[in-house]
Amino acid sequence: MNHPVPPVSVRRPFPPALLAALQQAFGERVSTSEAVRAHHGRDESPFDPQLPDAVVFAQSTDDVCTAVALCAEHDVPVIPYGNGSSLEGHLLAIQGGVSIDLSAMNRVLSVNAEDLTVTVEPGISRKQLNEALRDTGLFFPIDPGADASIGGMTATRASGTNAVRYGTMRENVLGLTAVLADGRVIHTGSRARKSSAGYDLTRLFVGSEGTLGVITEITLRLYPQPEAVSAAVCAFPSMGDAVRAVIETIQIGVPIARVEFVDSLAIKAINRHSNLTLQESHTLFFEFHGTDASVKEQAELVQDLAAQNHGEGFEWATRPEERSRLWNARHNAYFAMLQLKPGCRAVTTDVCVPISRLAECVVETERDLLASPLPCPIVGHVGDGNFHVAILLDPDKPEELVEAERLNERIVQRALRMNGTCTGEHGVGLHKMGFLLEEHGEAAIDVMRSIKHALDPRNLMNPGKIFAWTA
Repeated sequence: MNHPVPPVSVRRPFPPALLAALQQAFGERVSTSEAVRAHHGRDESPFDPQLPDAVVFAQSTDDVCTAVALCAEHDVPVIPYGNGSSLEGHLLAIQGGVSIDLSAMNRVLSVNAEDLTVTVEPGISRKQLNEALRDTGLFFPIDPGADASIGGMTATRASGTNAVRYGTMRENVLGLTAVLADGRVIHTGSRARKSSAGYDLTRLFVGSEGTLGVITEITLRLYPQPEAVSAAVCAFPSMGDAVRAVIETIQIGVPIARVEFVDSLAIKAINRHSNLTLQESHTLFFEFHGTDASVKEQAELVQDLAAQNHGEGFEWATRPEERSRLWNARHNAYFAMLQLKPGCRAVTTDVCVPISRLAECVVETERDLLASPLPCPIVGHVGDGNFHVAILLDPDKPEELVEAERLNERIVQRALRMNGTCTGEHGVGLHKMGFLLEEHGEAAIDVMRSIKHALDPRNLMNPGKIFAWTA
């Protein structure tokens, strides 16, 4: 199956009357300048920019209600915007419309330390949130690498390096406030740890990618900051050895906080970008959370498992500044990998498979990549079966895009055969619409489409994403 890049869509008319109404409501917080629209019309995906017709800078739920209601009155699409770090074309205004920038809605609304919850606006980034929580003894663990907005992380059902212990946004969003396509506001969930009260609307919006409404408040689960934290790196002679060490760690129940795989090409890029001297081999990054005694026990057990799988050079980073430098380097791996081929764009895969099939999937993928002329470094949150290939291509060479899409399709098809998924954390957006149909089947997509029709009958909320619209 061919999944074309970029997609073809028809832009809707942008009525001058809508612009006048937005300017009356928001004044200087509406922009139609080329530079502002260009900033809001691209993300980290391989797609060409698709600019909105206007950008509204919202400061409250009431602002979002006003903007959405005006767009509904004029039959114009709405695209929510956070930090612009998405990888699958979520932000692109393929039918034109109004981008609602939520970055100024970045307040912590309430911290309920006794209940281990916090309520925030969607524009706050994960780093800003944890900085605000620093003196409470609590933290929010979901860490996708990029300093994404909490609203964007909720909309894409993000996860990241800590998911193996703390779960994903699905497990950590307790409730939210959302503005629907007609301007109505709904509140879902509560601060209670469980509920049997009706449909789970919170989970419906977590992962909806802006296609059902604009999220304006989120209540999150928090965790105590661990008493002790230790990190380590370990090199392996082969990809299979490294992944098998992870599988054994998970299967025997070690409560490891993070375990990241970085292949030798990615390590080379990270060393250059972050001025590190890591051994340029397939490498695992570990982090352990708990008491001093439990961290020591976990680390010793994992070190033994690594050694049994030919791991070597187990190196510790116990001081906070050493750990920060190590994880900052891992988080910047995407940008480091782009420097392997100056001027390139990346097609980034995102498959996730059952942990029992991970080694097989990664080793078979490695064979494909070694036979390709394109540089294709691999990183992964392998503790939960998720890994990423950054397929680096010259955007001015169509044949490289064809090769990248060929590799991407082989990786996805392999994951689906192994009862995995086409996207472990980045979402569907534009790029994975065809794969989503293969994964779930037409009947399931019809159910999703029915929900979309019920909440957004005129297809105004981030149209053209996740699945094709049918009247």
